[in-house]
Amino acid sequence: MKFTGILSLLSLAATGSAFTVLPGSAAPKSTELNVLNTGRSPGVLSKTAGWEINKISPVVRIEGQTRHTFNFQDLSRELVQVAMTSPSGRPINSEVELWIGPDWTPVSIKAHSEDGKQFPIQSLVGTRNKSANVEVMNTGQSSYPINAACSYAIEPLANARDAIKDTEEGIYIEGGAVKMSSIPSDVNELQVLMTTEGKQLNAMIELLNGPNNVKASYEVFTNNGELNALFVVFDTPADGNAIRIKNLAPLEFPLKFYCKASKTGQVADAPMWLNN
Repeated sequence: MKFTGILSLLSLAATGSAFTVLPGSAAPKSTELNVLNTGRSPGVLSKTAGWEINKISPVVRIEGQTRHTFNFQDLSRELVQVAMTSPSGRPINSEVELWIGPDWTPVSIKAHSEDGKQFPIQSLVGTRNKSANVEVMNTGQSSYPINAACSYAIEPLANARDAIKDTEEGIYIEGGAVKMSSIPSDVNELQVLMTTEGKQLNAMIELLNGPNNVKASYEVFTNNGELNALFVVFDTPADGNAIRIKNLAPLEFPLKFYCKASKTGQVADAPMWLNN
């Protein structure tokens, strides 16, 4: 009888979540319903260095005009991976905020996608090695739910911000300036980094397909663009894509911009930068 009970306990342990709950976090809820009711999820460690949303963390459905908070307590880790898709290919309108302490929000990212299935939201957010909460708010209509996942990034994605600066040349963009570049047709995924030398970062980057046809966009504001550089990943499934970068800050707050093709069909040509 005792042996049968031990086997039952081992069986239950084997069917537990594959995600690692990090120190200081509460145990994950056993059902998706419980997660939705609490509005909060514990920080976990990602199971992928890519962007497969089911491997990043347990997926949370966020209805329109509601929010969900992910709690991160591992001070040895710094970068959080955030991904959002639309379960029905509808638009995504969302806002991601980093909370540190009771009333400090050093980072705010407004993200938009015309089609959340074809152009998912994919970004890295730095926690500054502090206890932090990452809030994902669905600012869209109540009929436009989103699926979201959020976890600590693992290598090599956890080093992607430094790696892109080591391999690519940064483009200097003064405050108020706009730059554009076409994306070669064989690029399937594009990594983008915007950073400053410790000053504020207030900028927008857009993925275009055709004249002024915005497929996805990110608008960031942070008081320190070095500690909280904006790193995003665009899926570019069709031909005729381009990116447009707008430095929304005053003239005295320049930024540096880096881009790298992370998935290609063939070797891509270097982008040709244009002043707009």
